[in-house]
Amino acid sequence: MKLVTWNIQWGRGADGRVDLDRIVTHARRFADFDVLCLQEVAAGYPELPGGDGGDQFAALAARLPGFTRIDGVATDTPHPAGERRRFGNMILTRTPVRQVFRHLLPWPCDPAVPSMQRIALEATLDTPGGLVRVNTTHLEYYSALQRAAQVERLRELHHEAVAHALEMRPGTLDDGPFDRVPRGAPAIFAGDFNFKPDAAERVRLMSAIDPATPPLRDAWELLHPGQPHDPTVALYDQSQFPGPPFTWDYVFVSEDLAPRLRDVRVDAASDASDHQPVMLEWE
Repeated sequence: MKLVTWNIQWGRGADGRVDLDRIVTHARRFADFDVLCLQEVAAGYPELPGGDGGDQFAALAARLPGFTRIDGVATDTPHPAGERRRFGNMILTRTPVRQVFRHLLPWPCDPAVPSMQRIALEATLDTPGGLVRVNTTHLEYYSALQRAAQVERLRELHHEAVAHALEMRPGTLDDGPFDRVPRGAPAIFAGDFNFKPDAAERVRLMSAIDPATPPLRDAWELLHPGQPHDPTVALYDQSQFPGPPFTWDYVFVSEDLAPRLRDVRVDAASDASDHQPVMLEWE
């Protein structure tokens, strides 16, 4: 199984052009992915630089026939012209999908800085190796207060999901919305976390929860022990991020999935966004 996670900046490359064909081409060049986790997907935002206001959720799905489309809309607001504007994350997968959850993350008031509603999009996938819970998220950039609250919520969601996976509730597949649909215990949390490798938020995300909940581990550290993370930001877009490249994009896995990891790497060749794609391979 291969998963690619990528903050695509609504398809806007280092050259300022929005090009969804280029996004899909670069992602496929990087890996023959089974799961594609995207952040910063937009619909109804013609004011975004280079954008035309089109529905990128639909447009990206159309470019990947055979993949199930899962939208994770975090921001849903009216546009002055009358349409609605949507912004958030997306999962596209050719693996059968069980339960899907769209968790709006905490957004405590922090009036000193701009911010937006954030989401963690969760899907339990029925992989050849068993059920795996894939989460993709994009934490707050400007507000450390909000980002810390969002990290705590991710920990709570992981704890809750493991409990559901280990202790199935009563019910059958004929109980309507009370259906007893399995939830994966092994988990992947992938996305743009907006913290660097030495940040306290990263340490907190990986800290122990309780004896029954496998802690989250950084896949890079598991497969490249002692090596600094390859940078995922500022390789090509020096106008937004002047200075040396750095890391904001990660794949975290639950400890019970760690022995099944085979590879994690960053695509340093793509200039199709202001972030680099990251690939995880597991069995």
